Amino acid sequence: MPEQQTLPPQQSVRRTHQVTALFSHGRLVTIPRKRARLEQLLTHLAETLFERDRAYTEQEVNEALLTVHEDCSALRRHLVVAGLLVRPRDGSSYRRGR
Repeated sequence: MPEQQTLPPQQSVRRTHQVTALFSHGRLVTIPRKRARLEQLLTHLAETLFERDRAYTEQEVNEALLTVHEDCSALRRHLVVAGLLVRPRDGSSYRRGR
C-alpha cells in the first residue's frame, strides 16, 4: 500500500502565512495576479466562507465575499472559474465545488 504524502509542517505553515499576508485587519488588501497565489487565496476563501453541501443565492455569496473585499463580483467570478464555486447555467444558486 503506498504511503500517503502530506505537506511537511513548514510548507503548510508557509502557505497559510502567504494567504494571511494578503489581509490587513481581516480585509483582503489586493486580489493577487499570480496564478498560484490567487489559487491559494481562492481555496482559503471557499473553505472559510462557504459550507459544503449548502446552496447559496448570489446575494448570499456577495455578502460573504463583501466581508473580505469590496469587489465581490471579481472574487465570485474567480471562484467559479477555479471550480471552487459551481452554479447551474441559469445562475440561480451556488455550491462549493472541489
